[in-house]
Amino acid sequence: MKKVVGYIISLVGLGLMALSFGIFKLELEIFSMVEASRVMWFGVFLVVVGIVIALVFGKGKEKQKTEEVPIYEGTGKGRKIVGYRRD
Repeated sequence: MKKVVGYIISLVGLGLMALSFGIFKLELEIFSMVEASRVMWFGVFLVVVGIVIALVFGKGKEKQKTEEVPIYEGTGKGRKIVGYRRD
């Protein structure tokens, strides 16, 4: 779930960068009050933060679908594992 949040933050940052470069126009008062270079750097910051969130916090331990059960040979203390069987 945190990986998706990182992707969304990165996409918002890319959108802000596109607005600051003038790729598409969006008439909002907030963009007329703030310089385009500040909007661009904030977009770059959001992209970097989003990537870090996706890479660092997005690591999850995936469970093994099948459990491996050892196959033993011998009896008592002399037995040893000769292979594994998927359960």
